[in-house]
Amino acid sequence: MASPQHHVVVFPFMAQGHILPLLDMSMAISGFGVNVTIITTPSNAPKIRSNVSTDPNIVLFILPFPRAEGIPPGCENTADLPSMDLFFPFMVATKSLRQPFEDFLKNTCETGCAPLCVISDFFLEWTLDVCNLFGIPRIVFHGNGVLTRSIYKASFRNALASEGISGEHHPEDSRPLDLKLLGISLPFTVYGSDIPTLKSVRDTKNPWRRAMAEIAKSEENSWGVLMNSFEGLEGDYVASLESFNIDGARAWCVGPGMLWKRGDQSDIVRGDYKSYSHMEWLDGKSLEGDGVIYVSFGSQSHLSDEQMDEIARGLEMSGKAFVWVVRSTSWACSDIGWEERLRDKGLVVRDWVHQQAILSHPSVQGFMSHCGWNSVLESLCSGVPILAWPLNYDQPLNARIVAKGFGAGIMLKEEGGVGGKIEADSISEGVKELMGGESGRKARERAEEIARMAREAVEIGGSSYKKLDELIRCLKKEKGKREGFECSM
Repeated sequence: MASPQHHVVVFPFMAQGHILPLLDMSMAISGFGVNVTIITTPSNAPKIRSNVSTDPNIVLFILPFPRAEGIPPGCENTADLPSMDLFFPFMVATKSLRQPFEDFLKNTCETGCAPLCVISDFFLEWTLDVCNLFGIPRIVFHGNGVLTRSIYKASFRNALASEGISGEHHPEDSRPLDLKLLGISLPFTVYGSDIPTLKSVRDTKNPWRRAMAEIAKSEENSWGVLMNSFEGLEGDYVASLESFNIDGARAWCVGPGMLWKRGDQSDIVRGDYKSYSHMEWLDGKSLEGDGVIYVSFGSQSHLSDEQMDEIARGLEMSGKAFVWVVRSTSWACSDIGWEERLRDKGLVVRDWVHQQAILSHPSVQGFMSHCGWNSVLESLCSGVPILAWPLNYDQPLNARIVAKGFGAGIMLKEEGGVGGKIEADSISEGVKELMGGESGRKARERAEEIARMAREAVEIGGSSYKKLDELIRCLKKEKGKREGFECSM
């Protein structure tokens, strides 16, 4: 690669699920001989720095996080919010970063180092106006898949075009949505309940309605869209996503981001993570020939203690070996002695885990997951099929797409939407089917095929490699056209 001489600014939203894939993308861009500046805030900086410290072409620029009513001092990441009810005020607070960000870009332009573009999270829609002040292309980053994003955009466009309603319930929640998606025949039916945030967009009294309208307008008017997916998986859906943009703005599939920096997945298992007790436990299961199901629902999902008890019972009833990551600090199984009774068959982990290292371990043959997009990619890139249990946000659509679209998983709960307790019997049957049933076998074969395609996508000459190379070349050409532009501020 040529020595770095061009420059890209990356601005993630302050949530782990949004930050991590953009760090992967930053390292991928750096690999093409482009300097990267990541914009963040003081408390997010140490973790970001630790992830990119080995890349000399990546630097951080710190903006002070604004004080905001209702947001505890020092809370600069959604993971630190005492309640997700504060998510909207937190998102609004990030708008106060506009002036410091504008000052940063102004100084960057005046010193002759104008970036090729700004890649910013879709929640930071206000960055488009700042970029326009200096004639810098803004590229929107999405942390979910192409088909999920297309469905969201179609459903939100319909909701915003309607007069809306006031209140929580909408009759269309239980009806199929009428979605117009260019060139796509959906492999499943989409209901209003499959998109939990849709009710907020329909509600004329909910501030999310206006916020999503602003986000949609900003995205439609941006230079392009960056997606953490790849053409072998979702290439058929790209034209539909692009149809929502104006002036021919393109959607660039340059993922999976995690594979750009990690290369051979076996390197993860051989690394420092191997010293953790749960990795040693998995090594023992490999020697015994036991297939293990990994159970985790992400860092921001909440399950009641009653539901946790059902999971515990269901895992025991399945008879399958498991590693279960428990985030709750209050839950203890009501079945006294359960954990001790199953210590040879199952492991409950309450500490931090490196999820990709676990999924890459040869003994792990299934993943019970909430189906956040990052988790979906990590699982499929490791060739591990998914037992889909969506809880919120884009997860119901991701789950349907994994099971019905990709054929790389099975649904724990077939009906649309989220909510309601799932009994131990259903959990047990789902685990047994994924780990030993015919549907599980087919899903595993498909997951392994997707893993192969994902690795090929980021190799030299692969689809994502070529797309990222093309994107950077296009941005350089665009900058060449702007060479006579002077900062107006």
